[in-house]
Formats: sequence, structure tokens, C-alpha cells
Amino acid sequence: MPKTTVASVALSGLLALLGPVQAQASTAASAPAVQNSELDAPMFYQLLVGEMELRAGQPGVAFQVLLDAARRTGDSELYRRVVNIALQARAGDQALIAARAWRDAVPDSVEAHQMIIQLLAALNRPSEVGPPLRSLLALTPEAQRSGVLASLPRLFQRTPEPKRVYEATLSVLEGAAQQPATRLMALLVQGRLALSADEDDKALALTRLAAKDFPAADEPMLLALDLMAERPEAEALITERLKQQPDHHALRLAYGRTLARSQRAADAAREFRIVTQATPDNAAAWYALGALELDLRHPEAAEKALQTFLVKLEAAPADSPEALKDSRQQAWLLLAQSAEMRGELRAAEGWLSKVDAPQRQLEVSYRRASLMARQGQLAKGRALLQALPGERDEDARAKLMAEAQLLREVRQWEGALAVLEQAGKRFTSDADIVYEQAMMAEKLGRLEQMEQLLRKVMEIKPEHYHAYNALGYSLAERNTRLEEARTLIAKALQYAPSEPFIVDSLGWVEFRLGNHPEALRLLRQAYQSRPDAEIAAHLGEVLWVVGQQDEARKVWNEGAKRDPKNEALRETRQRLKAP
Repeated sequence: MPKTTVASVALSGLLALLGPVQAQASTAASAPAVQNSELDAPMFYQLLVGEMELRAGQPGVAFQVLLDAARRTGDSELYRRVVNIALQARAGDQALIAARAWRDAVPDSVEAHQMIIQLLAALNRPSEVGPPLRSLLALTPEAQRSGVLASLPRLFQRTPEPKRVYEATLSVLEGAAQQPATRLMALLVQGRLALSADEDDKALALTRLAAKDFPAADEPMLLALDLMAERPEAEALITERLKQQPDHHALRLAYGRTLARSQRAADAAREFRIVTQATPDNAAAWYALGALELDLRHPEAAEKALQTFLVKLEAAPADSPEALKDSRQQAWLLLAQSAEMRGELRAAEGWLSKVDAPQRQLEVSYRRASLMARQGQLAKGRALLQALPGERDEDARAKLMAEAQLLREVRQWEGALAVLEQAGKRFTSDADIVYEQAMMAEKLGRLEQMEQLLRKVMEIKPEHYHAYNALGYSLAERNTRLEEARTLIAKALQYAPSEPFIVDSLGWVEFRLGNHPEALRLLRQAYQSRPDAEIAAHLGEVLWVVGQQDEARKVWNEGAKRDPKNEALRETRQRLKAP
């Protein structure tokens, strides 16, 4: 018979003593022998008082009474009860006191050590986590220690002081990295904590070391993907692994998604094309490829990929009918956009008519309004958007932003600015709305207003890298304050390394400064990642100036094919008298 604990006796004993006794004489002989509890009358009374105080709404008194009982008995269940009482009362410090008392009373309790570490994380006291973490690892079986380490980044993911977490766990993780059973996980966790602490160089070095020591492990590659945004050099680890394992489609998909998030649509599309060719039944890859082709202004290729996605979707198992329906409706919306891009407005409306999900109402209405505007019915399109529900703040904001975007599409800059100013009155601290106002002010030639608005964005949201890039690019375009422009764009790149449009801006500044080789390098990099028509205009101009006019014409023609109406491209060719 298992040992009966004090806490369990307190609960079951109370019920037994206070409830009716219905034992029959006929069963008494066959009943098992009674095992007496070690619970004496004073302890029973103390437990009863503690529970009654808790029921009476006095958790502080209950905590003190039951913690004293736990200390006197050394019972783990009673300690667990005391910790939970403190947590329910939102008394974190008291919960930590109880957990530490539990650890002292039962030194080999894994649960007590885990509770201490969790509470230290919740209370933002990372500097104290080292000793209990080291003790927990010693108590944990070797095969389970990597799991303990793996939980640390998630446990401290919301800490306001990630650098303190990194420093407090460093010695423990370095020690674990010396043990074969925990080396991989220790390197990875140290790398993730370093990344959170903005120790990017250390994170990169640890990722490289983990990839070198464990060439078959996928985990270092996942860390490299997360590191790419801060340290582009991490990408080399991914590309090298894919060279060695070209059929590692899961890694290639993750790499493609990371490239897409970095606005590197052309590079991402390349990876998804490889996946769709190698695994043609992968519906998700076809959808991603279709969305990217559309972003690259390849409507025919986008339509082919999305149509294939719909076919594969019917055959692929879905988690739920709702997930299947939503994926299909997203594809219909993209197909409508593709048809509109090709000028097939009736086909676009046909795709839109299929979409009936309430959560897609704004997207469908916007696309319909765009079709109306293309047919000279701008007022009707605006009325359609204005009629959408807008009681909630998020709905009202979305309506106004959609209407402003519609006016931008038809080059109604003044009207778009008026709508954005209306939005700004309701959402006074919305950095994105202020940013859009600045862009419209630039279109209207109000450059002083544009700069004021962009600097306001930087005040509201200092990490809004689009604002730094926009102001830097505007200065470069006007060939003024070029050193300041370079500083602004360099700051934008700190927040979004390798983002193609920001790299393009930096290349344009270098061109204005007369650094043609560096300008050419940067613009080639930007155009390779995202062959946008405006980037094509800049790259073509630099090529033209340095005497590579055949390549300049080729780049311009590629850009014009993607976006025949692009203003920057047309103006550049006219100014340079390039047929």
C-alpha cells in the first residue's frame, strides 16, 4: 500500500470522519487492515483552520497557517498547496518563499526546483536563477536534461531584461555544453538567449559551432533562420546545408518563408519553385509560390500556381473543414487580384463572387472598389468602402486605410491625404497612419510637411524603419544632405538588414555621392532579391552611367515588363534619352 501523505489524509480524513459510517458487519472481516496516519490532533486542527481561513476569504492567513504546517511535516503535497494558494492570491513573492522552503525541506524534489525557476522568471529575477537551475540539472536524469535546457528561452521570452537572463544562465549553459548529452541543446539555448539579448555576434558564433559539431541536426538551422534578420551571414549556414541536402524540403520551406518575411520575394519564390517541382503534392508550397509570383507582378505564373493549389487542396487532408474553406477563399482573393492585374475585370469579379467568409468582407469590398475605380466609378467604390461596419476601432481604422489606398491607386493624392488626416484625428498615436500621411505629402510636393511627419513617426515608434528609409531616400532623390541621408538609411538597415528597398536606397545614396562601384554592388543585391521596377530604374541608371548600357537596357526592359506604368522607370529612360 502506498504511503499516505499528511495532505491527502487531511482531505480524505475529514470526509471520513464527518461522513456517515456504513460499514456492515458482514464485510468487516474481509476489510483491509486500517493504516493509521501520522497526523495528530493538533496538526489536523491546524490544517482545518488553514482551509477554513481560505474559504473565508483570508488567503494571507491561510498561507501562513498552512506554510507553518508544511514546514513542520515536510510534506510535498502540502507545500504544493501553499504555493498554489499564494499564486491564486497573486502573491508571487510569497509563492517563492514557499517554493524555497519546499526545496529546503525536500532537497531532491525536482518539482520544487522547477517551481522556483518558474517563479523567478515570472517575478523578473533572472540573476537568482543560476543555482536552482544547476541543482535541477543535477537532479534530472541525463536523458531529460536537454528538455530542461530547451524550456529556458520560452520561460524567459517575456522578460524585459533579456541581457540579465543571458548573463545569469551563461555559466550553467557553458558547463552543460561540456557534457556530450547536453552539448547541442546548451549551445542552441545559449545562442537563442544571446540573440534575445542583442548579442548577435555571440549568437552567430554559437550557431556556427552547433552546426559544425552536429552536422546532421536541424536545430542549428532553425536558429540560423531566426538569426538571419539580425545577422545576414547566418544565411550561409542554410544555403550550405541545402547544397549538402537538396531534398531537405522542410528546411527549404522554412528558408523560403524567412526570405518572404524579409521582403526578398524573388529569392523566396526560387525556393518554393524548387519545392513544388520536387514535391508537387505539397499544397502549401503552391499557395506560397502563387502569392509570391503575384507580389513579383507575374500574374500568369501566380494563376498557374494558385490553380494548382486549389486542385491539390481538394486531395490533401485538412485539419478541419473551416481551415480548408479559409485556404480556398484566400486563393480566390489572390486569383481575383491576378485577373485584375491582367486587366480581366470580369474574371476578377467572378473570383470575388466565390468569397463569402465574413472575415474577408473588407478584402472583397476593397478589390471590388478597385475594379470600380478602374472602370471610372471611383465614387461608387468609395461608397462601398464607407458603407462597411465601423463601430469597433479596428474596423474603422481598416475602412479608412482601405479608402486612402484606393485613392492612391488612382493618383488622387489630395483625397488620400484628407482621408488619412481624418484617420489621424481618431487614432492620434498611430505611427502607420502618420507615415502614410507623410507619403502623400511627398506626392503633393510638400516636402517640409513630409519631413515633419516622418520625424513624428520616429518619435512615436523609434523602430519604424520605413520612416528612416523614406526620409533618407527623399534626401538622396533631391541630392541634398547626402551624409544625413546615408545615416538615416543605415539606421533603417539596423532594424531590417538586407531589406531590398532599403538596400536600394543605400545604393542610390552611394550613387549620388559618386561611389559607383559600391552603388552598383548594393543595387545588384537589391534587384536580385526583389526585381521591382523602381529598383530596376536605379540599377539601370548606374549601369548606364558606368558605361554598361546594354545591361542597363536589359534591366529596364525587365522592369517595364513587370510594371509598364512605373513612373520612375519612364522618367529615368526619358531623362537619359535611353530608347
